[in-house]
Amino acid sequence: MRFLLTSEQLDFARSLDAMLSAADTPAAVRAWGAGDTGPGRAVWSRLADAGVFALGVPEAYEGLGSLPVELALACVELGRHAVPGPVVETVAASALLTRLADLGEEGPAKRLLPAVASGACVASALFPGAGPYALDADAADAVLRVAGGELRLAPGHGPVQPSADPARRLSRPLPGGELLYAGPQLREAVARATVWARLAAAGQCLGLAEALLARTVAYVKQRTQFGAPIGSFQAVKHRLADTLVAIEFARPLLYGAALSLAPGEVAAAKVTAGEAAYAAARTALQLHGAIGYTQELDLSLWLRKARPLRDAWGTPAECRAQVLAG
Repeated sequence: MRFLLTSEQLDFARSLDAMLSAADTPAAVRAWGAGDTGPGRAVWSRLADAGVFALGVPEAYEGLGSLPVELALACVELGRHAVPGPVVETVAASALLTRLADLGEEGPAKRLLPAVASGACVASALFPGAGPYALDADAADAVLRVAGGELRLAPGHGPVQPSADPARRLSRPLPGGELLYAGPQLREAVARATVWARLAAAGQCLGLAEALLARTVAYVKQRTQFGAPIGSFQAVKHRLADTLVAIEFARPLLYGAALSLAPGEVAAAKVTAGEAAYAAARTALQLHGAIGYTQELDLSLWLRKARPLRDAWGTPAECRAQVLAG
């Protein structure tokens, strides 16, 4: 069987690429890291108008239905342009509420999903085993916290903690808050939401890797040593080729996982795309030389996302364990 994206899917990806290229996302990323969410929310509004946040929301809650392939495509573009904000967490929140609704608990979905699908509600989520911090709780309109067999809306958050990526703002949700659901279905809903979150994170990692490779290729064509572009040196070509192979190996795993949504296949896509992004970041940093370390260079906005995103929603070790168990 040969799987190819449809012309409609490719057009959707190209339209997002064009939209984000015109949106000056580097400025939005820097502002988000400084605590100014205005430019980032403006980007989110455009993405919502394009239907990005409705891709995993059922039509009954004003979404576009379950479209994991389109969601993966969208996340690739969001990763390619380093869009700030709790993208994966919003996907996880949507999947959690959708699964609860499928299991007969429609109240939380009816209340929150229409606003998530329209972009009016930026959501973050914190599940058991994900660590103590929620991403962008200070910017989110709703923070869903699962703990002790309960799903609650966090009433607030603690101080924002330093992060390897300044645009990934981490804080502890405050305990308590409004109880949305408590029951035996919550564990299954969390497991399903984690699968969707890993798929979205894998898509972002793939887009991040592609962006880093493209920027590095452009740089080595311009940078010269000994009267020749450094991109003509064999050692440089080998590093770039290795990075490209890692990206192209991750791509079919991502879209195959989107078709099946099998936990093991999604975990394989997550670990492969995450490692490709991290390898692309290391290659970009080395081949840019000393300039690669500077925060003023836009490249740093992508470099600093690679490792945190690789480890979010399942470290490589955790994902490999899921594959072996799958």
